Amino acid sequence: MVAEEKIKILLAEDDSNLGNLLKEYLEAKNYDTSWAKNGKEGFDLFKKNSYDLCLLDVMMPLKDGFTLAKEIRAQNKSVPIVFLTAKSMKEDAIEGFTVGADDYITKPFSMEELLLRLNAILRRTKNQTTADNTIKFFEIGQYQFDYENQKLKMGKKEQGLTTKEAELLRLLCLHKNDVLDRNFALNAIWKDDNYFNSRSMDVFVTRLRKYLKDDPKVEIINIHGKGFKLLVNK
Repeated sequence: MVAEEKIKILLAEDDSNLGNLLKEYLEAKNYDTSWAKNGKEGFDLFKKNSYDLCLLDVMMPLKDGFTLAKEIRAQNKSVPIVFLTAKSMKEDAIEGFTVGADDYITKPFSMEELLLRLNAILRRTKNQTTADNTIKFFEIGQYQFDYENQKLKMGKKEQGLTTKEAELLRLLCLHKNDVLDRNFALNAIWKDDNYFNSRSMDVFVTRLRKYLKDDPKVEIINIHGKGFKLLVNK
């Protein structure tokens, strides 16, 4: 019987106590964890290895977490990124989503909460679901959206999508030319319709608009007080 391949996590954390604790905990939960002590070391590891998820501290020497995330996104558009931040300011987490993060967790946090967050993201990313009847391919005007592989194509141009970008675009496609309720989308993807998650969803909508801008017949519009609508004019 072939042993199941371990999920590989890149951990970038400059605090020696927390970094060691996280590495030991994640490895005890059967995750293959590489620990980088700063952002530069983190990117060096990322370039050499393949990871299923990146867990990045925001405040690090040599290279901060936001810069590291941007460099990771330039190399890989879809690997999940989760930020660890000691700050509670909403602007920091908003910036995290802007540079391509899938989630964030504020210190101090419980190991159980962290594990639940990571497992939820990995389940979505790996598409570990018993229901296999999900629509996975969509035509959006001149674009082809491959949900399963998180790719948006138009002619020879291809755009990789993060997990949350792909999930949000899929919901918009399933409600094409109809209203996608904001709270429904927040609960479906973020699992919580609070103010902060609502702001972060706006960031993702802005990014999707940018990806779809080359087809003038495709538009994502705001429906005041309700949500969004993906308009595809024939």
